[in-house]
Amino acid sequence: MQPAAHEHQTRSEILAAGQRRMSRKGFTAVGLTEILKEAGVPKGSFYHFFTSKDAFGEALLSDYFEAYHRNMDEMFSKHGLTAAEGLMLYWAGWREHQLAFDYQGRCLAVKLGAEVADLSEAMRLVLKEGTAGIISRLTRAIEAGVADGSVAVSQPALDVASALYSLWLGASVMAKIERNDDQFERALKATRRMLGITGARR
Repeated sequence: MQPAAHEHQTRSEILAAGQRRMSRKGFTAVGLTEILKEAGVPKGSFYHFFTSKDAFGEALLSDYFEAYHRNMDEMFSKHGLTAAEGLMLYWAGWREHQLAFDYQGRCLAVKLGAEVADLSEAMRLVLKEGTAGIISRLTRAIEAGVADGSVAVSQPALDVASALYSLWLGASVMAKIERNDDQFERALKATRRMLGITGARR
């Protein structure tokens, strides 16, 4: 393996290990030793790529949102789906991911949002940009649904997208507290009402 490729792989392994750990335990509860042990790399490798744990957190969130946005783009561009079907597929996927791992989920915006926003301005800004990217994609999908007739909204698409994202963030937190999926069932019903959808695939 070429040196550049090896470095890229090592960096990716550290970030992947960090995401696995932090998606379950949070940012402050996970130490660098724990991350490096899971990644199978020496401590010196960490500081070769990241100047601090906060810098690692920035990179972790940036990589996470980049992949998340790419997955959204792929989902909303699936051939043969109306915009409404794409939107409900997205929410159904959110529900499934958050119910995974004993309600710990895999969404870093849910897990780390409130925690790191108060710890690091740099990480807060990455979260802000990343969540804005999600809302932007939801907005475009809602606009596409209005255009193809599969969605009917009475408010501007951006307002609906923002409200839905906040609804699902709240549902994810409550599901963690209650340890059941009642909040997601309510969120799905509310989402259909807000989008004017009936009989959409889940």
